[in-house]
Formats: sequence, C-alpha cells, structure tokens
Amino acid sequence: MNRLSQQTSPYLLQHAHNPVDWYPWGQEALQKAKTENKPILVSIGYSACHWCHVMEHECFEKEDIAQVMNAHFVCIKVDREERPDVDAVYMDAVQAMGVRGGWPLNVFLLPDSRPFYGVTYLPPQNWVQLLKSIDNAFQKHYDELAGSAEGFVQNMLVSDTEKYGLTMGSGHYAASELDAMFEQLQRNFDGEKGGMNRAPKFPMPSIYKFLLRYFDISQNPEALSHLQLSLDRIALGGIYDHVGGGWARYSVDDEWFIPHFEKMLYDNAQLLSIYAEAYSLTKNPLYADRLLNTIQWLQNEMRSEQGGFYSALDADSQGVEGKFYIWTKAELEEVLGADFEWFAKLYNISQQGNWEDGHNHLHLTGTLLQTASALKLDMAGLETRYAGALKKLAEKRAERIRPGLDDKILTSWNGLLIKALADSYRALGEEYIRELAVSAGVFIRDNMFEAGKLMHSYKNGHATVTGFLEDYAAIIEAYLALYQITFDEQWIRLAQELADYTIHHFYDEKEGFFYFTDMYGERLIARKKELFDNVIPSSNSMMAHNLYLLGMMLDEDQYAKISDNMLSKMTKVLLSDVQWVTNWAALYCMRASPTAEIIIVGPEADQMRKDFDRFFVPNKLVMGTTSRSNLPLLENRTEVNGKTAIYVCYDKTCQLPVTQVEHALDQLAGL
Repeated sequence: MNRLSQQTSPYLLQHAHNPVDWYPWGQEALQKAKTENKPILVSIGYSACHWCHVMEHECFEKEDIAQVMNAHFVCIKVDREERPDVDAVYMDAVQAMGVRGGWPLNVFLLPDSRPFYGVTYLPPQNWVQLLKSIDNAFQKHYDELAGSAEGFVQNMLVSDTEKYGLTMGSGHYAASELDAMFEQLQRNFDGEKGGMNRAPKFPMPSIYKFLLRYFDISQNPEALSHLQLSLDRIALGGIYDHVGGGWARYSVDDEWFIPHFEKMLYDNAQLLSIYAEAYSLTKNPLYADRLLNTIQWLQNEMRSEQGGFYSALDADSQGVEGKFYIWTKAELEEVLGADFEWFAKLYNISQQGNWEDGHNHLHLTGTLLQTASALKLDMAGLETRYAGALKKLAEKRAERIRPGLDDKILTSWNGLLIKALADSYRALGEEYIRELAVSAGVFIRDNMFEAGKLMHSYKNGHATVTGFLEDYAAIIEAYLALYQITFDEQWIRLAQELADYTIHHFYDEKEGFFYFTDMYGERLIARKKELFDNVIPSSNSMMAHNLYLLGMMLDEDQYAKISDNMLSKMTKVLLSDVQWVTNWAALYCMRASPTAEIIIVGPEADQMRKDFDRFFVPNKLVMGTTSRSNLPLLENRTEVNGKTAIYVCYDKTCQLPVTQVEHALDQLAGL
C-alpha cells in the first residue's frame, strides 16, 4: 500500500494499492520534488469518473509503467472534489495550453509547482511514451520548459477584470435587456429534443433557472415552451433512473438516451430545485413524480445516519460502466412475467438490445399515457401495473452488486441539496421533506464549523480541508432557504455570520469579486476567482444572490452594495455571451423587476406560508413570526384583529395587511 492508504477520500483510497508511489497533495510531496529536483505529476480525478478508473486499470496498476513514473517523477493524486482549488488552478493552466479540460487531468509541473504540460486520458502506450518524452525534456531542455511554465503562470495571474474586460455598468437593470439575453440563448436551443443543440447533452440548471425567471417577467411563451420541452425530456429520458429515481451526470448522445451513469449529488440537488419551481408553475404531475422519487432515492441511498448526504454513486460496477442499470430481454421477461409484452413495447425492449451487447436501457420520449396511446396499449389499470413493474425491477436490481459509493460529505454540495429540499417542500408541502432539509442543515452546523469558519469535507467523523467560497456561498443560500421555510431565526443569523466571514476573508475590494480560497488557506501558485457559471453556478454569482437577499432581509446596505457592484461588472458579459453567466442572468431578472417582500405575522404564520408557497412567485423573499421579532422587516408588524396577517411589500413600502393568501396574491398581481 502507498501513502494514499492514510487518506479519507474514496478516490485516493481507490489508488492506495497502486504500485505507483503516490503522494497526496501536500508539503511532503512538494518538498521532495524540490529536494530531488524532479518534475511533479499531478493526476486529478474523482471517484465516480469512468475514465479515471480506466486509466488507473490500464496504467497506474501496471508495475512496468509505475516503475517509469516512480523513477522520474514525484507523483501526486488529487481528488478534485476534495481540493477544487488545486483542480481549478491546474485546469486553468491546461486549458491555456490549448488542451480541452476533463478528467482524469494529468498535469506536469516543475519542482516549484509551475505547470508546463498537461493531458487528459491516454492509453498505456501513449502514456509511457509521454512520460519518457517529459523526462527527456526536463533533463535536456529545462530552460524551454521553465519559459513555458512562467508564461502559463503569468496568464493565471492576470486579473479577471483585465482578462475579461469587466467594467462597472450603469447599475440600471432593464427588462428589455432580458429579451436580448433570451434571444442569444435561443440561438443554441435544440427545438426538437430540448436542452442545448449539442452532444453530449448536459442538464444545465442555471439556464432553466433563468428561463423560469425570464418567463415570470416577460410571459414569453417561447421561453416556457423550451423549458418544458427540456424538463420533459430530462425527466423521461435515459439519464433519469426510471427504476430507482435520481439523475445521471449527462447523456452521451443528443437524445437524452444513454447516460454517463454516475449519479452526482450536485446534479440531483439542482434539478430538484428546478423541477420544484417548474411544478409550482405548471402543476405537471410528471415533475412531482420525479421530485418524490428522487428524494426517496436520496433518503434511502445517499443520506448518512447523521443527516448529511454523500457525494456520488460510481458509473461502474464490477468494472463495467452502467452494469447496475441495464437489462437483457431475458432478464426482463423473467422478472416481469405477464407484464413483459406491454412493458417491452413501452420501452422498445428487444433481443438485440437498444444499447450495447444485447442490453437495454430504459428510456421514454413521451409520458406513460402518451406513449401507451401511441402504441395502442389500451389496458385497464395501466398506471398501477406500470408502478408494479418498476417495483419488481427495483427488487431484482437490489440483488446486483451496487456501484461504488463516494461517502465523503461535501459542505458545498450539501448546501445545494438543502436549498433543493427547501424548494421541493415549498412546492409539494410534504413535511418529511422539510425535516430532511433541516436535519442536513443541523449536520452542517454541528460538524462543519471550526473556530468560526467552514470546513469543506467530512468523512469518518472528521471534518477536513479549509472551506472554499463554494462552501460559504452554498451554505448561506441553504440557510436563507431554511429560514424561509421555518421562520427559525438561527438560520438567518448563521447566514449573516457566514456572509461577514466571507467578506472579511475572501473579498477582493479592488476587483469587487470574491477569491475562491480563504486568505488564510493554503497558498497555491495563483489565487483564483470563479466567475462563470457551468453545471454548477459560480460561487461569485451565488454570493451575489445571497448578498442581495441578505441586504433586503437584514436592511444591510453593505451587502446590497457589494451585490450590485458584482452584477454591474458582469453586465458586459451578460449582454455579449449570456450562456456562460445564466445564474448572473437570473439575478438580473430579480433586479429588473421589484422583489416582493412577503411578511407573515401571527399564530398561523407557518400554515399561511405553506399555503402561499404553493404558488409560483420566484422573485420574492418570505419572512415571518408567530409573535414578535427584531428582524428589520418584521419590526412593528402585528396580526390583524387576532388573525395572522400577510404584508405584501416592495422597497420597504407595504400594502394594507390581509388575512387570506388569495388576497395577498391579488395584491402581488396588482403590483
């Protein structure tokens, strides 16, 4: 066993028996490289990554290849989920080299940690050839490597405002500009299959979040149409686990058919939030079904006994990608019996398979009733029989060897899920969902705070790695959501405490954005800022949302001013290339029309909030108390004639209090 055997990361532990003399990232390895004057190989991946497993099996498990690596390099393994700061720095460098980023990411550094070359997956013969070429270049052409490395470092040190030409905008947020943003996005929509017009197809929750808010303002039917098409196909297609619930990472094709089978907590969290909002808007029962079944999967398979949620399920089982999820025709016939014939028609099951090697994967393009009608499957009790067939498959699948579980608990991803559970509770009103959200919030509060700051990762009873901006941003958002579904003021106070810490330890006053790392955290060769939204919104855009809401909820001008300055500086990108900043665009929607302040006061505050939350009102904050509160927006608010009252306010100006949700909604519509 190598040094990785002492780590807690499941990804590092997967490599603990490699003959490669792996080090974890840290001073021991970095100092060894300097002392021995050896180049460093930093190999970055994550536990659910299929091609990471392939490269390990083909390269890192082989004695002869390990001998070459050990002789000429100091080899460091990094879990990108545990150390996103290291991953971000070297991913940036590799992309500057003209290499398309991805994992496994293999980066070669000089002994002083400056990068000079990088690649992703390579088969064994190419990998060995590269290792020898790198060693030869290091021995014979060191000055050229050092020159290249210095260029990449200098590129990383260029400020973000300079690199992207970010300057302060007018601070005026116009609804007409939102039309221009939508039209930009629309050019890349797949009007037939949903999502963006490309393959592979990734769910992009921040795009859907923008579409929901844009539709709320514009009532543009094209925005709603594309949103519904995308969500329908993502809910019906093969990236959704029809048997067990939950979504896989992405579709390798443009049909949402065959997934890259790993299930990541952050994808499922964000999709829950989107489907919850979409259900509130459309009341589509398909969306409610996906919410409930995915939450059930999370509760059954991804939740720790302490209330936190694990990170991921592997794509592979028994060394085969997707093996846990696919079926031969014979297997389905045996399990389903008399239900096989209609089920096979429904899912296009065949002897040759609809995927590889005679295997079938479950995938629909229309709802159960739509598909059955098109196939002329006219059966009594179809929905009941369908549910029963899926139950049989779930019971049979439970006998299989399960994909590996990455059981580290990440603060940032749990923050996303807490927010998602809060959104789902608001849409569906199921009490157990609120309990799951609060329990996860308590887990973070009790286990991930250390000396007033957040930690990033939790495993085996210990919190490790100083928290990153993504942790603070996600947990502030989560705690604001918990406050709004409980009116328990501990959550808004904790959110404020974390926001203050973030401003003091991460904020760059000169540029007006937040660094990704704590000022007292480990110093890497560059201190990065995360500005652009991807499959997860950027931590800066999340902080801008948080500070806007906190500024209103606590009447703190400092928060609102920082948020305004951040959004203003992103206006140029919003108007020129919005697809990379759609979470910023969602905030722009909130600024282009007034944010409703919904204040509920009185003994029935929780029930009235629950009734109100069923409706689609995305641009709002909700605050309340059963008695009295010192929070600024709640001061001097009272019930009316002994009845719980709702105050509808904009910009600290309120309508007359009402005692019925319908009347409050009428006030909102009128304003």
